[in-house]
Amino acid sequence: MSSQRTPSLFDSFNYAAEGVIHALRTQRNLWIHFTIAAAVLVAAVAFGVSRLELMVLLLAITFVLVAELVNTAIEAAVDVASTSFDPMAKLAKDIAAGAVLIAALNAVAVGYLVFSGEVADRSSRFLDRLSDAPAELTLVSLALTVILVIAVKAYTGRGTPLRGGLPSGHSAVAFAGWMAMTLILDDSSHRFLISSLAFIMALLVAQTRVETGVHSASEVASGGALGALTTLVLFQAFG
Repeated sequence: MSSQRTPSLFDSFNYAAEGVIHALRTQRNLWIHFTIAAAVLVAAVAFGVSRLELMVLLLAITFVLVAELVNTAIEAAVDVASTSFDPMAKLAKDIAAGAVLIAALNAVAVGYLVFSGEVADRSSRFLDRLSDAPAELTLVSLALTVILVIAVKAYTGRGTPLRGGLPSGHSAVAFAGWMAMTLILDDSSHRFLISSLAFIMALLVAQTRVETGVHSASEVASGGALGALTTLVLFQAFG
């Protein structure tokens, strides 16, 4: 009678690592959890959390990852044992998924308690700095305008990020610049002149996009409105 060799300690660690790697390769949710865990740890170092807070974060992260791994193992075992649909098999999977949900909600609560105060303080300082620095606020508004243009184009599926489609990115940036100039020069005696010149330049940008056939008039108009309104909202909120 042949006896099976007992795995060595090294083999046991190797099997465990293979299980984690396999789960990472095949389970999208586990990959998401690992990515979030890495981001949280980087944020913890950046914010300089205390040792106790770091311990709590590590426990919450471990809880989520272990729950997800156990859920994956249960799903695999149920799939092997069940050759057809079985309500009890579905119930077992649902309960395992519920455990992951509870662990994830706990991690969110822990993250909020650890980071909320520091994030609020830093956000407040950032917004105060923006309100005192029109140039930075202008850059933020232009960047946000570009992001919104790309997002809308991705949603509508029309055009590319840099050419064609709804809305016109060139018009959006041009009219965002016009609005920023107008708002920055609030107390200037030359406000009307500079604002008018900037508006004319924005109109010329929009006109060239229509004349070259890259955009329609409605795409240019929507882009201009998006850029101007985005900048106006930001300056009203933080300016």
